[in-house]
Amino acid sequence: MQFQEHLSFSFDSLPDAPPEGERWSSWDGATHGPKPRPDWVITALGAVESDLGVLKTGKEADVHIVRRWLPDGTTRPAVDSFLAAKRYRTGEHRMFHRDAGYHEGRRVRRSREMRAMARRTEFGKELLSGQWAVAEFEALSTLWEMGLPVPYPVQLSDREMLMELIGEPGEAAPRLAQTRPTADLLPELFEQLRTSMVTLARRGWTHGDLSPYNVLLHGERLVIIDWPQIVDIIGNPRGFEFLERDVTNMCRWFVSKGLDVDEGELLGDLVAEATSRW
Repeated sequence: MQFQEHLSFSFDSLPDAPPEGERWSSWDGATHGPKPRPDWVITALGAVESDLGVLKTGKEADVHIVRRWLPDGTTRPAVDSFLAAKRYRTGEHRMFHRDAGYHEGRRVRRSREMRAMARRTEFGKELLSGQWAVAEFEALSTLWEMGLPVPYPVQLSDREMLMELIGEPGEAAPRLAQTRPTADLLPELFEQLRTSMVTLARRGWTHGDLSPYNVLLHGERLVIIDWPQIVDIIGNPRGFEFLERDVTNMCRWFVSKGLDVDEGELLGDLVAEATSRW
């Protein structure tokens, strides 16, 4: 998905404000991603952020492409980067069709909050909405530090998470479901997937909603996205069910492309890894 350049403005006419339709950097006051940060992360408070349009819409959140750039005093950027801005819906605008199963095994400290979430009161919906944003940011931070192929989480502010845009400047990488890898590349891609799932299972986790629509293909590299529902395989009563579904969704896609993979073998390896701590 291509986006147009978005640069023209005059600091002379707007000395104390960013260009119309843009905003100053939202870095200040946000929760920041893990260190060491990639070199492309712009932390200067004088940077400008431009919303370049919607990349993806969903039931829980919409994803926009945002350009964060640091002006050099003219109309040209001294440095810039492209980010994916995931904006979670508020409780009244979200659909909570999946929350119950995924939140099993998670806890909040106050019993009043637990009851509100369970009963889906307005207060409870707001708590759930906030939990999705925090859960995904924390998951991405941990997974990034583990070396897994996920977008770098730049920052979290309220219900907006800014993260690495996987792809080329202003152009997102396609979802795996939209691609047709060559027969020679398929075994390598499956091995990347297997390695990631084994690493996760070793920590007792599975993605929880893994499918070819939640995996990007950037060149010859898989990058896994959409992590708010990450599941504790042992702690969640349905953990093994989620794990099996993740395996089935991915293995069947590879089989449909002509690669002979053993779904049962992969599931068995992951279960062994997940239960090896117990």
